[in-house]
Amino acid sequence: MAGDNRANQDSLKAFFDKKVAVYNQVSFIKDDPICIPHLFSKKQDIEIAGFFASIFAWGNRTTIIQKSKELMQLMDNAPHQFCVEHQESDLKKLLAFKHRTFNTTDLLYFIEFLKTHYSTHESLEAAFCLAPDNNPAARLHHFHQYFFSLPDAPPRTKKHIATPSKGSTCKRLNMYLRWMVRKDNKGVDFGIWNTIKPSELICPIDLHVARVAKRFQLLDRTKIDWQAGLELTQYLKTLDPKDPVKYDFALFGLGVIEKYV
Repeated sequence: MAGDNRANQDSLKAFFDKKVAVYNQVSFIKDDPICIPHLFSKKQDIEIAGFFASIFAWGNRTTIIQKSKELMQLMDNAPHQFCVEHQESDLKKLLAFKHRTFNTTDLLYFIEFLKTHYSTHESLEAAFCLAPDNNPAARLHHFHQYFFSLPDAPPRTKKHIATPSKGSTCKRLNMYLRWMVRKDNKGVDFGIWNTIKPSELICPIDLHVARVAKRFQLLDRTKIDWQAGLELTQYLKTLDPKDPVKYDFALFGLGVIEKYV
């Protein structure tokens, strides 16, 4: 029986590795929100563009990309410089920006946070590495606290930054971390952060990914929440303990692009 399980796992790994190879390549970029940080070469621009694109990443991918590009243009296609050097008058052109439930109040606070953070840190990576406990849940919980630590943080904006402490999958933040942390030679993920290891990442999970995971019996949990992400990632570590989240390409591709289930 153990031999059958091993054979099944080897077969699944081979299938998933093949799907990763299909989607983890430069041709994937243009139709995915990751194309937004790929517009830039400066590290801080990549971080900020990627952060906004990931936060906007729910719903139609074409709209996500369109709205992200619109915001980058409003920031003169220099998001880091805009965030840290803008004058009050520069913010006026942002007042009409809106993406779904993300409105002007949210955008102005995001920019205020980024200006404050970059005034004392070279990289946004530091914001995710300030937690006293070095584990994924603590890291994201502390990031949420840190992000809303400014005295004028609007309560409405808190819904845009997920936290495991509320049971959220934190799908968009986990996707952002994948973009910044994963290192390979395929040209999709950036791998510009070094403190967090690829083995510490949690697989982004949503309804599409969960359906594929359940189809292949990788996930037992019924509720799609933080624990489901942990359970899925734990299985993916049996396929590749050093880089489990590369299988996000396979799960996403099967669920969203191929509509496998």
